[in-house]
Amino acid sequence: MGRARARRARGAVGALAVAAVAAAGVVVAMPQASAAVGGVTGFASQNGGTTGGAGGATVRATTGTQIHAALCNRADSATPITILVEGTINHANTAKVSGESCNTADGVIELKQISNVTIIGVGSGAVFDQVGIHIRESKNIIVQNVTVKNVKKSGSPTSNGGDAIGMESNVRNVWVDHVTLEASGGESEGYDGLFDMKDNTQYVTLSYSLLRNSGRGGLVGSSETEVSNNYLTYHHNRYENLDSRVPLLRGATAHIYNNHYAGINESGINSRAGGKAKVDNNYFEDSKDVLGTFYTTTTGYWQVGGNTFDNVTWSSPTSDYRPAGPDPKSTTTISVPYAYTLDSASCVPDVVSRTAGAGKGLQVSDGNCTPQSPDPTTPAPTTPNPTTPGPTSPAPTTPPPSGTNLSIGAGSDGSSKADGTSYGNVRDGNMATYWSPAGTTGSVSVKWGSAITVSKINIREAAGATGRIGAYRVLNGDTGAVLASGSGAGVITFPAATLSKITFEITGASGAPQIAEYETYAG
Repeated sequence: MGRARARRARGAVGALAVAAVAAAGVVVAMPQASAAVGGVTGFASQNGGTTGGAGGATVRATTGTQIHAALCNRADSATPITILVEGTINHANTAKVSGESCNTADGVIELKQISNVTIIGVGSGAVFDQVGIHIRESKNIIVQNVTVKNVKKSGSPTSNGGDAIGMESNVRNVWVDHVTLEASGGESEGYDGLFDMKDNTQYVTLSYSLLRNSGRGGLVGSSETEVSNNYLTYHHNRYENLDSRVPLLRGATAHIYNNHYAGINESGINSRAGGKAKVDNNYFEDSKDVLGTFYTTTTGYWQVGGNTFDNVTWSSPTSDYRPAGPDPKSTTTISVPYAYTLDSASCVPDVVSRTAGAGKGLQVSDGNCTPQSPDPTTPAPTTPNPTTPGPTSPAPTTPPPSGTNLSIGAGSDGSSKADGTSYGNVRDGNMATYWSPAGTTGSVSVKWGSAITVSKINIREAAGATGRIGAYRVLNGDTGAVLASGSGAGVITFPAATLSKITFEITGASGAPQIAEYETYAG
């Protein structure tokens, strides 16, 4: 019944280590900020936070073997690394690689007994085709902007027990963001879960992702007595054409908010074996039994608020099948330790359709139902890339530039912002407003929707804060190349560069910098 419907639609990123990775065929960049974009949210922000490979080297991989080589050639299993993935990862190019800092296997991306890793899709895309991502006995992992599809547990080829992304055995702090996880059928066609957690997996966030066309969305806990998994957040995801397990929640506390459920064919959020689900401002439509305790007599609990139920049908309860509807009421009270902002359920289908999944520009909601580009997770590096040095400039003394300030009407982002300040303040033409980092160093960028040519910037400090800016770098935000470096604010010139983003990075200051205007000029 539900599976038949599902099947029909399913048709329709020390020197020796760097050198070793390069020898394995991986393109190497020097250490830089984590490629992960946006701040980690939900329970993955707790327990010390989730930073992935921030602060480590960045490498590029176009095969699964190169991903394994990057892991295996680190100084040790905890050395931070960001792996930028482009192209298609499949069985033919995913082989076991051996090393002191890894434990890999053929036919699966194995993140086993390691920590401090970011994997992010870049370029024209990263597709893991019939190859799953297995996270085991590991911590501090980020997976972002990739597609994982058609991973099988039976038939040929098989990978990762049939899970697109699977976590098990003492896993801690995983952030999976802006991914697409999909299958082409249910268990009878050889597929299992899209996003599974087992055997003491904790502090996980799944955000802005698309899960579709599978019999099983994902489970938490492999049996009614396996209740060691905990502290999970699911937000701004789209669950589309799935039979069940969105998620199946055994024993854990989960915060489930601002998700769009469309075409849940058999059962939805299945809280059981003492599981607790805080279900806020989700939009459920064209679905059946979207919340309850299903297929068991071991009860779970929920707290509901602000949800929309649009064309949702509810079955009559039995001893082992207890839907929460047709008028869902809270059966417990759940608090979460982190801050979050809820979008109204009414706008969830729109904002999720524009942000969730790989290849969506990593956009996030601003909490007011409007997608926006996220802030970078960490500041840019303080050590210039020796392969792309820029000219060093003395403290600028030239007069203000003439011509059109290209920053007016552009966009902006940065590494951090102090309370009460905004990235947008540097491009509003108002010297009374300013941006300040959360500390004495940080970066702010101006960006455009398409590439333009820039050869001069003017950094104007706010009144009362002049002279605070010390060492700086000007970076091509598209490539990371250093355009200029020096000290002090004012006019900075450099060879004309065509780019869509330009970053002013403060690496030293005598106090909290305050940039009132970040002007950009073509000449």
